[in-house]
Amino acid sequence: MVSADIVRTVVGIIGNIISGCLFLSPVPTFLEIRKKGSVEEYSAVPYMATLMNCMVWTLYGLPMVHPHSLLVVSINGGGCVIEMIYITLFFFYSNRTKRLTLFLCLFLQLLFLTLLSILTFTTIHDVEKRSAVVGTVCVIFNVAMYASPLSVMKLVMRTKSVKYMPFSLSLASFGNGVSWTAYSLIPFDPFMAIPNGIGTTFSVAQLILYATYYNSTKRQIEGRNAKGVGEVNLSEVVVGNNDQDPNNINGIYVFPDGF
Repeated sequence: MVSADIVRTVVGIIGNIISGCLFLSPVPTFLEIRKKGSVEEYSAVPYMATLMNCMVWTLYGLPMVHPHSLLVVSINGGGCVIEMIYITLFFFYSNRTKRLTLFLCLFLQLLFLTLLSILTFTTIHDVEKRSAVVGTVCVIFNVAMYASPLSVMKLVMRTKSVKYMPFSLSLASFGNGVSWTAYSLIPFDPFMAIPNGIGTTFSVAQLILYATYYNSTKRQIEGRNAKGVGEVNLSEVVVGNNDQDPNNINGIYVFPDGF
């Protein structure tokens, strides 16, 4: 008979893998940002929310706060590093106004975490009470992380385009919510079950929205590409008069491939 601890460990490892995929899912987005040299309409809110979420969960998983939570610390500690890299790239490719906003938000997050840590370890001396206090904070920020794409979802509905809501991020969020909800049930941990259950619901809403506007996004892209081709063709023709030039057709000079 397999013990509950083994099952919990296995589910936790699966949760770590899926969460790792969640943290790495924005990589294509940042490759595109780097290629274009601008964040355009992409929002930093999901990355800031995820960073805050990872920081408070790392605090929650510490032995002096919530014992036997090594898998919680490992994935969220790694998540902090990854999200800081994303935010740094976002800062680099943003304009001055966005950079100032990012810096201010990051400063406030670090200040909040510092104050929470000091108060937890100096004023609360019971492990269960520490778990309850930090766990409540985790619930708030975990829900905020899952709800952060709501601003992007509003943009999707307004533009009828999912260009700025990466499918990989929505899918990884769904898998992450399901895995950690299962983990929280062995044994039952309300501080993990509540936010991840809500997060799964938010993720399902994002996937439904993606399916709804996927075809309209393709039509918009095809329309822009068709318009772009038309503009390129016009830029590649020049009136000519050399009848012996093989590229001169009825007085219109067509540039050969590779010009």
